[in-house]
Formats: sequence, C-alpha cells, structure tokens
Amino acid sequence: MLGAAAFLSLGLLAPQSQAAPVGVTAPGAGNLRGASAPRAIPVPKSPDAISANPRFRLSSQDGTEETGPRPAPTSAAGTAKTSKPAAAANACADLSGVINSTGAALVQQLKALPQITCTYPLFNLTGENARKAFREDQMVTVANALRDNSATYAGDNSTATGQLVLFLRAGYYVQDNNAATVGDYGTPLATAARGALDAYFASPRSKDVTDANGEILNEVVTLIDSTHEAGRYAGVVKWMLGSYNGTWPGQMNLSMQHVEWVVDNAFKAKNDARGWRAALKADPTIVDTWAGFITRNEDQLNRLDVVSNVGRYLGNVLDVPELKERVRPFLKDLINRYPNVGPTAPITMNLGWYTRQYDKNNCAAYAICDLGQRVLPAVLPIQHTCTPGLKIRAQDMSPGQLASTCTSLVGQDAYFHRIIGDKGAIPGDVNTDLEVVAFDDYTQYALYAWAIYNIDVDNGGMYEEGNPAVPGNQARFIAHEASWLRPEFQIWNLNHEYTHYLDGRFNMHGDFDAGMTTPTIWWVEGIAENISFGYRNERNADAIAEAARRTYKLSDLFDTVYGQEEDPEVNSNRVYRWGFLAVRYMLQKHPADMETVLGKYRTGDWAGARTFLKQTIGTRYDADFETWLTNDCATNDCGPLPDATPPATTIPLCTGGDIRQFEQNCRRDGLAATTGNYSYHFVYLPAGVKQLKITSGGGTGNADLYYGGGSWATPTGFLAKSANAGNGETLTIDNPPSGWVYFTLAATQGFSGVTLSTQSK
Repeated sequence: MLGAAAFLSLGLLAPQSQAAPVGVTAPGAGNLRGASAPRAIPVPKSPDAISANPRFRLSSQDGTEETGPRPAPTSAAGTAKTSKPAAAANACADLSGVINSTGAALVQQLKALPQITCTYPLFNLTGENARKAFREDQMVTVANALRDNSATYAGDNSTATGQLVLFLRAGYYVQDNNAATVGDYGTPLATAARGALDAYFASPRSKDVTDANGEILNEVVTLIDSTHEAGRYAGVVKWMLGSYNGTWPGQMNLSMQHVEWVVDNAFKAKNDARGWRAALKADPTIVDTWAGFITRNEDQLNRLDVVSNVGRYLGNVLDVPELKERVRPFLKDLINRYPNVGPTAPITMNLGWYTRQYDKNNCAAYAICDLGQRVLPAVLPIQHTCTPGLKIRAQDMSPGQLASTCTSLVGQDAYFHRIIGDKGAIPGDVNTDLEVVAFDDYTQYALYAWAIYNIDVDNGGMYEEGNPAVPGNQARFIAHEASWLRPEFQIWNLNHEYTHYLDGRFNMHGDFDAGMTTPTIWWVEGIAENISFGYRNERNADAIAEAARRTYKLSDLFDTVYGQEEDPEVNSNRVYRWGFLAVRYMLQKHPADMETVLGKYRTGDWAGARTFLKQTIGTRYDADFETWLTNDCATNDCGPLPDATPPATTIPLCTGGDIRQFEQNCRRDGLAATTGNYSYHFVYLPAGVKQLKITSGGGTGNADLYYGGGSWATPTGFLAKSANAGNGETLTIDNPPSGWVYFTLAATQGFSGVTLSTQSK
C-alpha cells in the first residue's frame, strides 16, 4: 500500500488505533488548552487499507500475535510467511509424523525436521489435524521438551530448539483461531510454558548478540506474547531495551522488533491480565531504561525504525497512575528533543498523542500546547479556493488534482438536490463555508490531524460540522488521499463526507449533537453512501452482497447507532452498508414517507420523526423490504435512486401524436426503454435559433442523453452527451443547425416515467 512513496512522506508511523473516543474532553485544535472537541461524524475506513494493514498502524509489524496474528512466523526481514519457501519444501519431510505422534515420539519428529522453516505449514492446520497436533497435552509435551532442551542451549539451533519453539507458537496461533476444534488451554500448559521460557532465558547463551541466537530469540520473544506472560518476562524486555544498539545483527534486530508486540498487547490487556503494569510498578527503572533506549539510539530514528516502533509505547506508561509523574519529564524531553516533521515525526507525534490520550488538559506540562500550530504550515502548505464557500487545504496536491476535486464537489451539490429536492437551507443555518483538508495518506493524517484539529484518527477521516448557528463557524472535512489506489488520485470518502455537509445544511436541524438525540444514523450514513455511489455512478458491491444475507429488518435499521454491534466490522456493515440499503429502499418505495421524516428532521422534531418511523411505519414494510433485498438488489443492483426534481412541469406538454417528435418548447412525460434500448426523438428548429436546451429527469432507472445534430444519436455516434447516474441529464447546444435535429435517451439501465423537455431561444 505504501511502497516507495512511504519514504517520501514526512513521517510514517501513525498513532495507534486506540485514539480518544469522539467528543471526549481533550486539548483543543491548534491550541491544546482548549475545551472538548466539536462533535463530528467519522469516515468509514478503507477496506483496502484495512486488508493491507488491519489495525491502521504503520511499523515493522502489521498485526498482533493474538488479536490479529500473522498467518505464519516472520523472516529476518519481518515478512509474513504463509507457506514453505520453495527451497525449504524440498528439504522438509512430510509433517504427518508430527501431526499423528504423541509423547516422546512427537518431540523426536520435531527435532528430526531439518530446519526451522519446516514447521511453517503447522500454522495452517485446521479441523481434526489441528486438534490432534495442538490439543493441550501435546503442547505440554513440547513445552516440557523445550524446558529440557534449554538446559544445554548452545546459542544456536544445533539441538533443534527452534523447531520446538515454532511448534508452540503454531499451537497458540491455531488454537486462538480454532478454539472450538483444538480445545481449551488451561493451567497445565500455562505452567509448562513458563517452565520452558524460564529455562531458555536462564541459559547464558540466550543473550548472545549473534544471528544464530537471534534466529531463536526472535521467536521466543513472540512466544512471550503468545503465552500472555509479558509481566513475568519484563526483565527480559528491560535487558533488550538496555542492551540494544545499532550494531545488533539482523536476526537480533528482529527480536527487538517483536518486543513491540509484547508491550503493545500487554498494555491493552484488560485488568492487566498479562501482569505488565504490575511489573512496571514493581520495577519503575524499566521506564528509565525505555527512555534511554530512545535517546541512546537516536541516530536510528528514521520513520519505520525499530527504535520508533518500540519507543512510542513508552507513552502508555501515562496510563499507569503510579508512574505518571515518573514518565512525564521523559515524554516532555523526547517530544521536544527531535523535530515534529521528517524522520523523527513518528516518535515525537506518537508520544504527543499519548499525552492527549492519558493526560488531558495538561499540554503545558509537555510544552506542546501550540503543537498543532507549529506543524500546520509545514504539513499542510497548500491553500486553494474552489468557490467563495469552498476551500481546500492540502499536504501535496497538484493543480490538476485541486481542480478536479473542486469540480467534483460543485457538481455533487446539484446532484444532491436533484435526489433530495431543494427547500433551501435550514432556517438559522449559516454554515456557508466548507474547508476540505487533504493529508497525503492515512499515515500523515493519523500523525498530525489529532494535533492540528483535535480529532480522533481511528477512522478514515472526519467531518466536523461545528455549530451551524454561529456566524463564522468553519465546517471542515478532514481527509486523506487514498494512497492504495495510486496512480489514480482520490481523496478517500470525499463525496460521502461532502454529503454530510449538505445533509446537515439542508436536512438536519441544528448541530450534529442535536441530530443524535434519537437514532438517525440509518439516514445520516445511508444517504451519504447513496449520494456518494450514485454521483460517482459506482456500484456498491459490498452493500449488494450484504443484501443477499438479509441480516436486518427495516424496522430494526431505524434503531441503528454508532458502536451498536460489538464487532467493529459487523457494526461498520450495519452503519454504512445497511444504512445504504434502508435509505435506498425508502427513497424508491416510499418517497412520501421519507418526505414526512425529512420534514420533521428539518424542523428538529426528532421525537416526531422517531414516532413516525417506529409506530406509524413500524414493521409494515419489513416483508416488502426483504422481498426488495432478494429481488431488486440481486437482479438490478438495488435499483437506481429516483429523481426528486424532474424538469419543470411549467413547460407545456408536446401536442403532436408522434411521441418521438418535440416542438421547440415542450415536454413529454412517462418515457421508457428497457436496458440496452433507446427512446429516439427529434425537433425541428427554424433558422436563427441561438440555443437549444434538452433536459431529462424523474422516473426510475438510468437514462443517458445523446445529441446527434442532423443525424440520429446513439452511444457510438453523437455530438454531445450527458451521462450522469440516474435520469437527470442536461445538454445545452449553442448555435444548433436549422432543420431537424435528433436526440436520444439510451437505457444504461431500464428506465420508466422519465420526463424529457426541449427549450430553445
């Protein structure tokens, strides 16, 4: 996802995903002494970015051993192994002996494997093979063998220590993902694993700073994480922090990288289940050693380096009340010792973020109350005006990218009103100005947006409405470019978030908090998804796939709120994809009901809207909604968005009997064509006509408009076209020829009920 571009950005280690919840009291934007941040609407994360980096954190690691484990162990370069390398495959014996053996025979089979990499396929075991290989008594057998093996550990893999360690790692990994099949792990294994780790670290050769030992040590360090024993081995972490320097060879360096997993997951464990916080309190000098690890190796600070990766977690110590006073001066020194942009930004900005998270309203203690103001000019130097009410502030956008972004937003405004209608802005709403902020990629957004704008960064961006009743209020969409789509340029969720701005200004009374007094998320996020996909004429494949599952009733979707489902992915599906489906259905099937609901939203009658949805509508549409999911979504991509604003009906109806023929100023209603077919038309223009305007709209489906001048118009032969999503199309032809001219509605999707009009002057 990042590639070479990663090294061109200002800093590449984003604050971890556990950012402060939206709306918490936190340092203010720009001036960190401020009050709580304005309530804001988060942007859905990119599925592409999530798959490339599940936790949106950028470091030498891309996941965690237990909560988001790699599918296999790592190589010296930190690359995930999902299967045996080709060279290893030829040298490795069949693993059926390992899978089917028990007791001493199992240990013998493991030790007979010619190299550590032969164990890699064990990480992929499922079903009965997983149960046979990794049930608890098997794991206890191998843990005891590792204990005995470690008594004579020679600092290398001469006695197959690595094969034993990797078997245990594979067992914990497979059981974590297949617990029902493998069975539970309890006290016998916990006791045996401690004995094995104790014996290994008691060996003097376990501290050899060599590649031979590092090949084993890096896997044993990961095993600490797998066994959830970080507190017990805090002394090992302290030794590594205190001993590490830039001369460590590759495999030893990798073992230091794996310390990141150990400390990250240890801090996150609920109720200190891994004993890490207790260990820090028992030996506070670990904090001193950790700070020294950073300053002693400061020459290595260079974005994705191991010092930044491991060093940033020092900020978590602020969340240990007994150690807060001890760590504060270290953090103040580190945040201000190195530049906040460039190669050292990952360490300084991450540590700064922890002060916001765990020491709120105390920015003066770290001398960073103006941190956002300091980094703003360097991080977001580009300022561009689209229109008087629409501006862009960007990190790195070309003139062409700025222009295309402006064009997209201005065009979307008209599309939004075509779908929703235009009753004017909510009375008292003075949010006439919007600023779009575009960071170069997610990493830059996560590094700096929290400091500059006082927002959470565990999302794909943030729309902040502010208070629309206050003159001079600045509505702002804070976003980042979709770097994973390059070389295509796209600001992630640009059109989705611009819809929030339009929806807030024209549909939702008051500020964001006001709209949240009852569940309105089904509409707020559903209309944003519909307008975004519709305006860009893109198919919402994820929502269509969800429709086939028929997970929710329509009446249940009216209750949707953020964070409703325990699983974040399930919640994202409900908020965005099912919100899309619910709104699409209501706009298509029950536009009058939607007008009633929006009428109440526009006046701030949240309770009235809620009563209408839950009592007047109630469950009446649930059965039809399920049918619609099965039929319309499966066969017609959930159908098109209906136009709310067909061409003005003040234009008179055409009088001729041939429905193809138009006069200079007339309309025809109810036009239709099936997918792939056409509705052909023509009009006679006398000499002297300066302009011909042809407009279509209303109805359902997707009709594109083509103009052929003196010849029949088709999608392959035309002089002008208008091909938006839906049926709202307009062509303005200057100085058309006299005589018969021809124009056509082409059914990209079958359409019906369309109004087509001509106006000339």
